[in-house]
Amino acid sequence: MRILIATAGSRGDVAPYTGLGAELARAGHEVTLAATDGFAALAEGAGLGFRRLPADARAHGGAGGRRDLLRTAAAFVTELGRGFADAVADGTDLLLLSATTAPLGWHLAEATGVPSLGVYLQPTAPTGDFPPAVTGTRSLGRAGNRAAGRFALRMADRVYAPAVAELRRRLGLPPLTAAAMRRRRERADWPVLHGFSRALVPRPADWRPGLEVVGTFWPHVGAGERLPAGLEDFLRAGPRPVLVGFGSMAAGEGDRLSEIAVAALRRAGLRGILQSGAAGLAAGGDDLFTVGEVPHALLFPRLAAVVHHAGAGTTAAALRAGVPAVAVPVTADQPFWAARLAALGAAPAPVPLRALTVERLAAALTLVTSRQTYTAAAARAARHMAGEDGAGRALKTIERVARDGNGRGGSAGQ
Repeated sequence: MRILIATAGSRGDVAPYTGLGAELARAGHEVTLAATDGFAALAEGAGLGFRRLPADARAHGGAGGRRDLLRTAAAFVTELGRGFADAVADGTDLLLLSATTAPLGWHLAEATGVPSLGVYLQPTAPTGDFPPAVTGTRSLGRAGNRAAGRFALRMADRVYAPAVAELRRRLGLPPLTAAAMRRRRERADWPVLHGFSRALVPRPADWRPGLEVVGTFWPHVGAGERLPAGLEDFLRAGPRPVLVGFGSMAAGEGDRLSEIAVAALRRAGLRGILQSGAAGLAAGGDDLFTVGEVPHALLFPRLAAVVHHAGAGTTAAALRAGVPAVAVPVTADQPFWAARLAALGAAPAPVPLRALTVERLAAALTLVTSRQTYTAAAARAARHMAGEDGAGRALKTIERVARDGNGRGGSAGQ
């Protein structure tokens, strides 16, 4: 099959699909990754084709209240929708959609008749087991959690409404709201494969049929990839260090966060690696090393702990390596994953970025590196994850659904 995987967002929203795509390609499929700018090299490194989606989440960023955030999100997805039809225009047999692109992809599937499946990195369907991943971590009780989950989807439908209306006009489709299309997909038990570990989020028993948790989609790492020579030298020069990195978060806060990280590491008596990321973390000294992007799978098993923003991918990578964490969540689904780490016992209570101080970070680092219970909990999760094969399970399901036509976009549920 000619398979198109469509996603949008930051590196953490794109990199996991390189591993899924590589697994599909090994099975003989022709796989193309459609993503926002800057990720062509990631796709090509995994042996995948690449098609550019025009939107740039950074261009629509900025601080503001909830209304401003909703407005900038709507602008992002409207821009995304304008390039979406072009990405799928020529020869696609199967469309795999992330949680961000699905509300647009459903309409494209209707227009073209191309079957589609969801490949999500977060749980989005309402459940009584926990509140929505994007609204906080306080449980509202089973009925309250389900109601909050439905409300979160309604808010998402509002964000997508202008983009959906414009996309349907462009595709020559009759008017249909974003909410009506979502309900249509749900009634049809549209299949969604969730690429996270059951060690972190077991499949809720109250989810509808078609929603499965298959295991983490790990970013592709080439057989010949190695850590930079300077980083190798640093790792060998002393005790296991701690990595501090905030991924695509905290842009413009590099100086403040670097100072906090360096002071906290030294107060805890630990060597450190600062991953520059969007914040631009940097520091020098015999006990410190600064790196850019490096494969988590190669670096994390050689660390004492990881201080991170609790993005889904980094959270899973630290657990897979059996390494404890200090979670410093910023926004979106990060508090959800941070709370999951703490519930597993692989991290202490999260420290939100806005509340991060030298004292709090040093105390948390001392705790996770001196108490073996955190490492033991991470190791238990790592053993569980080693028995999962997210991309392999997804491959089997994708081939079965494509064969049976269960992901048919144009007819199911209408």
